[in-house]
Amino acid sequence: MKRHYVMTSTLLAAVLLVATACGNTNNSNSGSQSNTSGNNANANATSGNAGSNAGTGEKMTLKMMHLWPDGSNSAQNKMVSEIIKEYEEANPNVTITTEVLETEQYKNKLKILSASNDMPDVGFTWAAGFMDPYVNGNKFAPLDDLLQGDLKDKFVAGTTEAYAFNGKTYALPVELNIVPVYYNKDIFAKYKLTPPQTLDDLKKIIQTLNDNKVTPITLGGKDAWPASFWYMYMADRIGGADLLDKAVAGNDFTDPALLEAAKQAQELVDMNAFVKGANGLSNEEAKALFMNEQAAMYAMGTWEVPNYTTAADIPQAFKDKIGYFKFPTVAGGKGSVDDWVGGPGVGLFVSQNSKHVEEAKKFVSFFVQKWGEHSVTDAGVIPATKVDTSTVKLPQMFIDLLNELNKASKVTLYLDTQMKPGASATHINMVQALFGKAVTPEEFIKKQDDALKAGK
Repeated sequence: MKRHYVMTSTLLAAVLLVATACGNTNNSNSGSQSNTSGNNANANATSGNAGSNAGTGEKMTLKMMHLWPDGSNSAQNKMVSEIIKEYEEANPNVTITTEVLETEQYKNKLKILSASNDMPDVGFTWAAGFMDPYVNGNKFAPLDDLLQGDLKDKFVAGTTEAYAFNGKTYALPVELNIVPVYYNKDIFAKYKLTPPQTLDDLKKIIQTLNDNKVTPITLGGKDAWPASFWYMYMADRIGGADLLDKAVAGNDFTDPALLEAAKQAQELVDMNAFVKGANGLSNEEAKALFMNEQAAMYAMGTWEVPNYTTAADIPQAFKDKIGYFKFPTVAGGKGSVDDWVGGPGVGLFVSQNSKHVEEAKKFVSFFVQKWGEHSVTDAGVIPATKVDTSTVKLPQMFIDLLNELNKASKVTLYLDTQMKPGASATHINMVQALFGKAVTPEEFIKKQDDALKAGK
């Protein structure tokens, strides 16, 4: 599943966000890379809020683990190294060593280090369920003080909440993805269609395309999580921005708006909104239909934006045909068109047992700020912090989506990421069944509610 947490890893290479949860952040095959950056030159250098311990602070070494090996993720790897170098130059008493692992190796080693109480001072984590055992095991230090300092009001609305437990924030995101609906402007123009403002508008577009034997929407239902995007947007637009978060947090999936969302999703299925045999297609197969102009619309994370803007191997003629729209509102619904389904990719944590917690936290604050300044232009990754689009040179779609993030009223984290593993697995199975007409909307709701109440 190349999605949420990959967020990722490629956004110009992949774009604004990143995922995966469910996620992923671009896997690589490179084993482990260790590096001691330790650049103590320029003792008087200062940068932003890196601090100035020059010549006065105790000598210390911070250990950092990250998951962007050189080669497969060279842009991110280079950016991490440059941020470390800049911090060390401003703080010559601090040396930062790095260990670099590909995603799955990283996850496995983090578990081992946690069990042996040998966590790195600074590392990366995924949100919500992935963090749960580390937070409950007191492995991560709270970082709320950073959100009241230099990072106050810097993050896109709704991004840090995915890293919060019991009112405390235990990691800070560096990536973010949201899910627009991409559309082929030439197909729309041919049938005199314009991007929908309401769900009724969308249904009329679907009917027109079907009447002309054009596949309205491509969907990789075999992977299930792409179908969840459509259900989540229906729920948000009908029940409001907090509906899904409250359902998961309260282990209660019985709100009438959740049932109505399931009914609306199946109504789209009934009117042949989605490609024939959607539940037999992987996301990659569904994506190919859109890339080959065999479907008019495709809802997917912003990690796809390079395919429509900067990817050198994609014909410019195709890229010029692609636009996007926000999921439309529902008449009488409580949701805003500026509510997004999406989520942060990886976030930085500080080890609770670090010998240098305060210095590690200072470095994390510095890292997040510098990453936000450079990630879009240098690595094609959309940061979780707000971006001043007047200061960057990017394709217009990038600029527009960054502006959307800056004004987003809410970013609701992917349901399968929010939920605990058991409930998440049920959601994936049930959303696939819902879109495949294997269950009724009522059965979908009951199964999901039972799974949440089981607390697993």
